[in-house]
Amino acid sequence: MFPLPLLSLLFISASGFEPPAEKKKEKKSEEGPECHGGEKRKSKYDTIFTRGDLLEVPRTLFIHFGIYLGGGRVAHFIPDIMPVISSDQYRISQMVSNTRLLLGVLAKCGSVRVDSVEDFAYGADIRVNPMDKVLSHAVLKGEDVARRAEKLQGEVAYSLLWYNCEHFVMYCRYGTVMSFQTFQFCKTMRKLLLSQRVAKSAAVLALCLVLYLQAVSLCSVLLAVILPFLIWMAS
Repeated sequence: MFPLPLLSLLFISASGFEPPAEKKKEKKSEEGPECHGGEKRKSKYDTIFTRGDLLEVPRTLFIHFGIYLGGGRVAHFIPDIMPVISSDQYRISQMVSNTRLLLGVLAKCGSVRVDSVEDFAYGADIRVNPMDKVLSHAVLKGEDVARRAEKLQGEVAYSLLWYNCEHFVMYCRYGTVMSFQTFQFCKTMRKLLLSQRVAKSAAVLALCLVLYLQAVSLCSVLLAVILPFLIWMAS
């Protein structure tokens, strides 16, 4: 298990901020999904996006996904260390910083949360994902998509490869858990690691290591042969 107490100490020393009281009140008033009388708050984004739309924002190395809920709110799955190290709901509800995100990835913890469109975008351009035109899966109705996303709110185990933000939105909109980014990453890694060149290099390296350590035995020779052979067969 990853040492979470160490992560919390690193995070607290790296962040350690507390927004002013005026900003707290302003933040709550801006993010409130409802106005007086229980009516949903209108947003300028309601004229751009439809409830249930699959949104995406480009990051440095990947694309982040979310489901538009209306009223300027987006449900998205994001790694976050804060729920593990603090029970302060206000601090948890704040926009997830890069430090919180990175520590959440390492600790494999995250949460499905609802944020404003601005917090979801984190300064990047927002686009409606065109996956509807590519997939053969039937697209659920927008209201059903949004309700699925809302019901899944809360802490969820996070995996960079096996359950990330794309898996979450794909389930909400198409009823299937998959990630094209994960597939492309695994395909690239297979090309890099499982190649004939790597198999030959591994064989030479293993032979040199055995001779250098003077550990010539049946076991060491088998290991030096089996690993390159497996890479060669998988390439």
